[in-house]
Amino acid sequence: MERLGDDGRTMAKANPSPGARALESWRRLSRRPGGKWLYSRLVSLTVPYTGSIGAKVESLEPGHVVVSLRDRRRVRNHLASIHAVALINLGEFTSGLAMLTGLPTSVRGIVTQLSGEFIKKARGRLMADCQCRPPEVRETADYPVVAEIRNADDEVVARVTTHWRLAPK
Repeated sequence: MERLGDDGRTMAKANPSPGARALESWRRLSRRPGGKWLYSRLVSLTVPYTGSIGAKVESLEPGHVVVSLRDRRRVRNHLASIHAVALINLGEFTSGLAMLTGLPTSVRGIVTQLSGEFIKKARGRLMADCQCRPPEVRETADYPVVAEIRNADDEVVARVTTHWRLAPK
């Protein structure tokens, strides 16, 4: 359906926000056999660096994301544990999906700072979890989002804090 602007000319449809597109794709694919894997592969193709660790989105809803990471040679360091940069990548990916899917379409955001706290060696399958409730944004504001990464024994191995600069569109 065409939309007309104030001048009577046809206007292009506005692109949905990245978070809205991510949610819509997730809802379409995740219910199908292999859908979570396919969704995660599509994210890897869209954001190649994030895809380099091979993480899998396990659940996704606005403002809450769970992502898993298998322990394998390509993400390990010389200490036979998962590399700190892979953990940062996992935490940023998880917190980014949580933030983007939680933002209203009237707000845009960009990461301005990233930090990690490494609590213990990360080994085995990991689960990263992030819940965030973005604030109401009427002017530019900074907002931190934390993703916790846990091992199979449910011990926190790392916390990644992503600082977002939020602004109205």
